[in-house]
Amino acid sequence: NREQYVHFDSDVGVYVGDTPRGEYQAKHWNSDQNFMEVRRAEVDTVCRHNYKVSTPFLVNRRVPPSVSISLAPSSSQPGPGRLLCSVMDFYPAPVQVRWLQDGQELPEHVVATDVVPNGDWTYQVLVM
Repeated sequence: NREQYVHFDSDVGVYVGDTPRGEYQAKHWNSDQNFMEVRRAEVDTVCRHNYKVSTPFLVNRRVPPSVSISLAPSSSQPGPGRLLCSVMDFYPAPVQVRWLQDGQELPEHVVATDVVPNGDWTYQVLVM
């Protein structure tokens, strides 16, 4: 499901669970001293090296969104429907989408999906 469930906290040198399953796994790994010795060494030999190599691609990477606005018919209300703003293929994930009318924000009745990963290091969100 592409959700992180456990991570290694290099500041303290142990695994930390992000979910109940991750907490179980972290406890198991943290109790194995030989396993943990290797993982702590890998922070320098693998993680820091990979961070240095991938920084230009991941940390400094910016991909502007592709934005389109369309009319979505309303099945529950008579009338023309609602405007749908599709914000696609952007990176990094944090994004703000607002509806404006005559330069003023329209926060009422705005519905948005969560920001969804596309699986290719880009994201999308829909706002009505």
